[in-house]
Amino acid sequence: MRIFFSAGEPSGDQHSALLVQELQSRSPGICVEGFGGPEMRRQGCHLLFELTELAVMGILRVLPLLNRFRQLVRQAEQHFDAHTIDAVVLVDFPGFNWWIARAAKKRGIPVFWYLPPQLWAWGSWRIRRIRRWVDHVICALPFEYEWYRNRGVRASWVGHPFFDQVATRPLNTEVLQSVRGPGAVPVVAVLPGSRNHEIEKNWFIMLQVIQRVAHAVPQARWVVGNYRPEQEEMCRRIEKQYHLPASLNYLSGQTSEVIEAADCCFMVSGSISLELLARNKPGVVLYRLTRAIKLASRVVVRCRFITLTNLIANSPLVPEFLSSGDPTDDIDGMAKQLIRWLTDATALESSRQSLSLLAGHAATPGATGRAAELLLTEIAAAARPENQIRRAA
Repeated sequence: MRIFFSAGEPSGDQHSALLVQELQSRSPGICVEGFGGPEMRRQGCHLLFELTELAVMGILRVLPLLNRFRQLVRQAEQHFDAHTIDAVVLVDFPGFNWWIARAAKKRGIPVFWYLPPQLWAWGSWRIRRIRRWVDHVICALPFEYEWYRNRGVRASWVGHPFFDQVATRPLNTEVLQSVRGPGAVPVVAVLPGSRNHEIEKNWFIMLQVIQRVAHAVPQARWVVGNYRPEQEEMCRRIEKQYHLPASLNYLSGQTSEVIEAADCCFMVSGSISLELLARNKPGVVLYRLTRAIKLASRVVVRCRFITLTNLIANSPLVPEFLSSGDPTDDIDGMAKQLIRWLTDATALESSRQSLSLLAGHAATPGATGRAAELLLTEIAAAARPENQIRRAA
């Protein structure tokens, strides 16, 4: 059996790596290949190209890469023509993966979208593409499953793989102790994003919030969790322009430990929010955007964090600040919320308990195993002679 993956986001790389591992355990000898990232490679996935290197957002950042994306689509087409592919599994990353879906579908290869694009939040008119090019959508959230099913798309709900990562990934106790530091002081996990441009847009505001809170709560300890070492270097360079507390520390590649050891979090909007839910950590969320986009897309821009806000029904457990123009008011609001959690143990514990109740309903492990079993069952069914004749017709 040969499965081609296409995952372009760092989070997609992590989720795909878990899925590759599950597929291999259920079907020894399976060949898994395609586009992805270092986590997939570590699980034995043969990468034609490390697509996570091109993970960017925004049209101005995508434009210089268009030619490279076209080359990768052609590479995938040539690969499909040269080999017998049993299935293509797309993982998020819709701007690029639409083209991979179309290329596979033209060649009669079954197409599955694991963690599909959030069309319900920003592009419902694109449902036609899903109907035309995707055979089965594998959803992480129950309302997402209902949305696709109600629009005539074959879909299944398996749960979110983030909760598998939390349940299965062992934490480094030495790192946990280093994050907590000496003494019983409050700890804030600072998560400035997994993309360089997220740091460029948001970090200068986060530093001002840290300044404000550190003045009010000087005993607080701040730990910055970076995705890559080069992003830590970027944060340190920008930090030099600000007067910050000596208790500001950095760790790269240890985000789970940073979150687990913290009392609360301060983060850039993104899928990492689901780990806050799984670990019962209240957090303040920043999402920086241009004034024009905020005015034109006041509802749509929530798509990046809507996965969690839908689950928590717009509660204040993880308040999100959509910041544009002068950030002064947003800095004040974010600082006040963090100060409240760091100085009012009752308020912090109440938020934790509310998240724990929510996680009991939503954060159910086993999503990756269910997704693997579904894929293997569907691929086996598609390989039956009667189904191959039907697809050819």
